[in-house]
Amino acid sequence: MTDLDGAGRDEQRPGRIVAGVSGSLGSLAALHRAVAEGRRTGAEVLAVLAWIPPGGEHGYRLAPCPPLLATWEADAAARLREALGEAFGGAPADVRLSAQVIRGDSGPALVHTADRATDLLVVGAGGGSLLRRGLRPSVTAHCVKHASCPVLAVPRPPLHRELAAIHRRIAWHLPTTSASSR
Repeated sequence: MTDLDGAGRDEQRPGRIVAGVSGSLGSLAALHRAVAEGRRTGAEVLAVLAWIPPGGEHGYRLAPCPPLLATWEADAAARLREALGEAFGGAPADVRLSAQVIRGDSGPALVHTADRATDLLVVGAGGGSLLRRGLRPSVTAHCVKHASCPVLAVPRPPLHRELAAIHRRIAWHLPTTSASSR
């Protein structure tokens, strides 16, 4: 069947693999999985780091400063380059990999970028503390709920879980100092 009027053309285009990157161990695991999927399928991998100005968009609108905004965007681009360097030590030669920095909240920015039904959105599964999840909504949950394409949530690497467990054990056994013990 020939597509003469352009209907369905988006479905015929090869999908991309959009990977959310923050620099955390979970996001680096997601990036590795995205590249593995890119190798397997031949799809282009797009690494995306979303950022917002310190204090949020509302705070920036109250006191805009374009030079600071440019600095923050450059910092976000540097974080993305650093994350790619930590993940691969350079661009993998056997997969098409591009990177993009987007100003906006992570969940909505990733969903907006992975906007084709043929895309695959790859994110780290997170798993932060209850306090952290209460203060900042889960990017993974937002993507699963709102994406128009499949979402692959990559679990935290075992090393990350082991380090967190060690941290909890150490924090639990550290002696506390009081004013009377000095």
